[in-house]
Amino acid sequence: MSTTEITPYRSTVRPGRNGFAQLLRAEWTKLRTVRGWTIGLVIAVLLTVGLGVLVAVGGSIVCGSNPDGSDSKSGAACRQNPPLGPDGEAVSDSFYFVHQPLTGDGSITVRVTSLTGLYSTHGAIQPDAGTAGLTPGTQPWTKAGIIIKQNTTQGSAYAAMAVTGSNGVRMQYNYSHDIAGDSGTATATSPQWLRLTRSGDTVSGYDSRDGVHWTQVGTATLAGLPSTVQVGLFTTSPGYTVTSDSFGGGSSTGGPTLGTGTFDNVALQSSSPAGAWTGSAIGDDSARALSMAQNEQFQQTDGTFTVTGSGDIAPAGGQGPGAQRAAEESLVGVFAGLIAVIVVAAMFITAEYRRGLIRITLAASPRRGRMLAAKTTVIGVVAFVTGLIAAAVALPLGNHMAYNHGTYVLPIPATTELRLIVGTAAMFAVVAVLALAVGTLFRRSTAAVTLVIVAIVLPYILAVAEVLPGGTAQWLTRLTPAAAFAVQQSLVPYPQVTATYTPANGYFPLSPWAGFGVLCAYAAVALGLAFLRLRRRDA
Repeated sequence: MSTTEITPYRSTVRPGRNGFAQLLRAEWTKLRTVRGWTIGLVIAVLLTVGLGVLVAVGGSIVCGSNPDGSDSKSGAACRQNPPLGPDGEAVSDSFYFVHQPLTGDGSITVRVTSLTGLYSTHGAIQPDAGTAGLTPGTQPWTKAGIIIKQNTTQGSAYAAMAVTGSNGVRMQYNYSHDIAGDSGTATATSPQWLRLTRSGDTVSGYDSRDGVHWTQVGTATLAGLPSTVQVGLFTTSPGYTVTSDSFGGGSSTGGPTLGTGTFDNVALQSSSPAGAWTGSAIGDDSARALSMAQNEQFQQTDGTFTVTGSGDIAPAGGQGPGAQRAAEESLVGVFAGLIAVIVVAAMFITAEYRRGLIRITLAASPRRGRMLAAKTTVIGVVAFVTGLIAAAVALPLGNHMAYNHGTYVLPIPATTELRLIVGTAAMFAVVAVLALAVGTLFRRSTAAVTLVIVAIVLPYILAVAEVLPGGTAQWLTRLTPAAAFAVQQSLVPYPQVTATYTPANGYFPLSPWAGFGVLCAYAAVALGLAFLRLRRRDA
């Protein structure tokens, strides 16, 4: 009996691919075809932009000289622009300067024999009050020393060596740079010797205890320094603030201060003959208390100089004259936009559980990890684009509106502006992924949305609204997912500037990307737990 071998039928039609790309397309189709989710993403953009503009417009400034308001002005007419430093940053540049020209290379050497100060314990001082009612005492960053400055214009390049109230000898240059020298103070029995030498664009600073043995503190390159600069003695003393922390909001008091430095053994070496010393108050009186400015002066007796001044030479950091704000304040609506994104992201998975569609999804894609990865990718990308659009519109628009309404917006580098926009978009994306993961764990939209909002939005609001003490707010924005809001910080905390460095004032305890990393860690853990649960149960 013969047998016939039958060849199995093979279709010429190529089988369909059930790869990751098809999963992405399917999840994208689900997301874009649900009208409520699309509307929710649009609302996220509108909330972010709308609140930013509302806050910018709501901060309109009104000013005037007459009590009855007859000479009042508003908006841009009231704006006070602080001076800009060599790098384009806003700076404080107010001090008393005893100076003369220095042409070409040269050096200046002095001995500082004392640094004293006065401050007000009851806020502002009335004009013509002199030093009456002031309390003796220097501030930590009261400074007296020597300086080589491009010119007497505020914001011009400089390098200085100074004795401070309680931070030892410092070399500071171009406002943001600070180098520590000898840790001691200056007294009649233990004076401090200071020296600055100029060689072209390079200025070097030295300190000494005896005027014989010198230690180099640092070197600064002041690009474009002209042949003739101003050199001399200076004293400055920033205002002080005392802040008390408490639940429900803290309080702060403070006022202007004066510093007085005493110098002798002043030696100026240059290729040209030394001239007469001239005293100048650098800076507008509006940047300091009027009565303090009236007390700025210098006296020269038998080679001893006594210089009294107030103000500061440092980055502004929002501490300058008039109404100022950080650029990221235009992103104040991000927290509201995140709430809308959290709702959409959570429902992107919980809706399938509520309607029983998850079994169909898993039947079509048995590999559950790939299905979760597809949903994560889609919601993450869509949230990123949503945040990118919202931040790219809110940041420049809000700052433009604030500027036109009389508030000076502190300038930031283009790289920082890019980080604010892209970082906000990345925060939208990771928050969406976290909400999706929590939704997978709880499988109920109400529980998932509530938990994520409590974990991210609530700590942020409590921290920036000054509901909590500063220390508590810092820990909250260090340990919770709300740490990611640090990615929006443009202000730089400088050790040589006395300020209240708390989230309420725009300063977060972690660096921008470190704070964002905390949120990523929470999202990664939640996503891992979601995957484990998805493998064990369908519903």
